[in-house]
Amino acid sequence: MPRELTEKDIGILKKLVPEFEETACPGSGHMFQSILPPVSNHFATDGKDFAERIARLSDDELQYLTGLIFTGDESLGCIAEEDLDSFILLVKERLSPEEAKKVLNAYAVGGTCELD
Repeated sequence: MPRELTEKDIGILKKLVPEFEETACPGSGHMFQSILPPVSNHFATDGKDFAERIARLSDDELQYLTGLIFTGDESLGCIAEEDLDSFILLVKERLSPEEAKKVLNAYAVGGTCELD
């Protein structure tokens, strides 16, 4: 679901991507509408880098992101499968196995990547 990033969202994005400068996609020029897809697709160099970046999240920030996922405000449809696995594992380890299952279910019913 397209949304405008809040100051809190931008703060989390900057924590995950210290080199972050613009709220627009470098390739398309579209404004970022989620946190995890830009990290996965534009900044992380590989799955290991993505996992290291999301490990920087506090438990509160991780809970905030899962809440956005459950309401449909944070997209998982555009992230690489390996990155999705890393995110679900982090949720399982830091929050709970139940939360991880809910994230996986949200991904399964969430549809495909929206580029517009």
